[in-house]
Amino acid sequence: MLLKGINYWCFPGAFEDKVDPFDAIKLTAEHRYEALELCIGEAGTQFGLDATEAKCKQLVQAAGESNIVLKTTASGLYWGRSMGDPDPSIRAQAKDDLKRMLQISSWLGCKVHLTIPAAVDVFFLPDRPVQDYGDCIKWGVEGIAELIPHAEACDVKMGIENVWNKMLITIGEMQWFTTQFNSDYVGCLFDVGNVIPFGYPEQWIRGLKEKIIAIHFKDYRRSVGTADGFVDLLEGDVNFPEVIKALDEIGFDGPVVAEMIPHYKLYPMARIENTSTAMDYILGRK
Repeated sequence: MLLKGINYWCFPGAFEDKVDPFDAIKLTAEHRYEALELCIGEAGTQFGLDATEAKCKQLVQAAGESNIVLKTTASGLYWGRSMGDPDPSIRAQAKDDLKRMLQISSWLGCKVHLTIPAAVDVFFLPDRPVQDYGDCIKWGVEGIAELIPHAEACDVKMGIENVWNKMLITIGEMQWFTTQFNSDYVGCLFDVGNVIPFGYPEQWIRGLKEKIIAIHFKDYRRSVGTADGFVDLLEGDVNFPEVIKALDEIGFDGPVVAEMIPHYKLYPMARIENTSTAMDYILGRK
């Protein structure tokens, strides 16, 4: 049975660093989720690069007491510091960041860490310069390859996410990128909503097969065509019955994690509740 999960960023105040991860565990359980995807921020935040092994063990204990599973982690640090940046000092810092995040994920007992190797552009950061696609691929590949031994030592896989970064937007690109390393520690963290403007999630799942190592749930209306097209689960164009069928066909047994952002302007916790109910229908629990 697929576990029903939620991403830390879904909770109101998370982007402003106002949600304690221990409180996030409690909220996860209260709203009938079974897994929580914690997000690693800058050092000095609620749960950042300076997180200690002791704190991670405390979080594991708190999750266990609430019957919450910790299987995956995420981070938004890639948008500011990328392994594909033309500045070699920034590339080096981004690799150090990822190395640290893999270690933190290991301390949590998580098996997959969301990884974005590079970005040609970042649509929500208009002042960030556009970077060359070829350079992003080249340096992104170099960075991932360099960190595979560390990922192996931590026993945490790098899940390359399909995001709106003008890279890896076809099945073939993602398949090429994730298979070239000949490593079980590189796979795809597949977001079913992010792909809707470019394709069909069930086709991606069947095409990538065992390279799918983690799943994000979102929904999106193709007719909108911009970031405003992200909607609540079951309100968009994701064919969730086919997605679940495809996941079953490839034998995927990890949690499916809702990443529902942005938040409602009013009563934002309602989105947490609505998402939980929608996922019950998608997972055949209602």
